[in-house]
Amino acid sequence: QVQLVESGGGLVQTGGSLRLSCAASGGSFGSSRLGWFRQASGKGREFVASISPNGGSTLYANSVKGRFTISRDNAKNMVYLQMVSLKPEDTAVYYCAAGNAFVPLTTTSQAIYWGQGTQVTVSS
Repeated sequence: QVQLVESGGGLVQTGGSLRLSCAASGGSFGSSRLGWFRQASGKGREFVASISPNGGSTLYANSVKGRFTISRDNAKNMVYLQMVSLKPEDTAVYYCAAGNAFVPLTTTSQAIYWGQGTQVTVSS
């Protein structure tokens, strides 16, 4: 079983940057696809980005493409989400997720493990 713990959320102004981190323990981190999802207040959880086990393949939601970058460090069991040019509509709780290496991890049903979430608030 994989345990995921997010950190790095906070309050930032429009146009600012944040880097989210997710520390993983247990299970087979290096063979799992990892991803980030977010859930704004009153809305469903939506896909943000995912990355393949070796880091060679990434996927992004259209709403964050060009502004967010997902990366991973398998030696440290960490996955990151670098966010720049933040907008108020990026405000949400951000969740780290892990899934099978053979799925794109672009829907919540493809995630096997979830972190507890970290709040990101972008003020206008």
